[in-house]
Amino acid sequence: MNESGGSPDLPAKVLAVTDLAKCYGRTVAVDRISFEVGRGEIVGLLGPNGAGKTSTINMILGVLEPDSGSIRIQGLDLAAERSRALARTNFAAVYAPLPGNLTVYQNLRVFGLIYSVAELEKRIAEALDQFDLVRFRDVRCGALSSGEQTRASLAKAMLNHPQLLLLDEPTASLDPLAARDIRAAIREFATQGGRGVLWTSHNMYEAEAVSDRVLFLSRGKILLEGEPKALLSQHAKANLEELFIAVAREPLTLEGHREGHRP
Repeated sequence: MNESGGSPDLPAKVLAVTDLAKCYGRTVAVDRISFEVGRGEIVGLLGPNGAGKTSTINMILGVLEPDSGSIRIQGLDLAAERSRALARTNFAAVYAPLPGNLTVYQNLRVFGLIYSVAELEKRIAEALDQFDLVRFRDVRCGALSSGEQTRASLAKAMLNHPQLLLLDEPTASLDPLAARDIRAAIREFATQGGRGVLWTSHNMYEAEAVSDRVLFLSRGKILLEGEPKALLSQHAKANLEELFIAVAREPLTLEGHREGHRP
């Protein structure tokens, strides 16, 4: 597999989740959900707090073990081929900062070695430049601002050119200009080489602007799925924020109307 991910033998779906379920005691966090992320596609995983978004991402990352269901990353079953599957992924979240006692460069080098990144020094230089981190190269991550830490985490997440990029609130700590630049970088990342991105966000403007499809979760279930504009037209909403509020407040009225699903 080359770094561009351009092999014609790669599966059409970067991620395939089937009947995934997770409970914490009697609380159902994820309720037998199924969805896919195609090559070159950005999918927004949306929903109110407690909807099951982070639990879903943690299962895809192998941090949590599902109670049932399957996860396939580029055709590899995560349960059976964990190391090979996870080598094709990476992750960034505001609640998972890089080790603060290491410099930005040291963090990128350590993670680059973990992921066996080819031409690592060159790749680190590219990532530092892409995320405007050159001047912070030798600064400890714990001394960075929240926005700078976010950019460093995103540089780490893209360092190994993952085929599947998982992002949990990736621009939450960024100012509007920096957030716009990051969205552009994520879009470029997905479209070049046929990679896939699954991300969560509470910024509905961002989700509407960037996502090819969105999945609305409520109480562990996918209630709606489809292209943002098609969903807004179907449910007579002016924007995704209005639809988000409807999902959060009145999920039962939307259940059974999951549209735009791709088999």
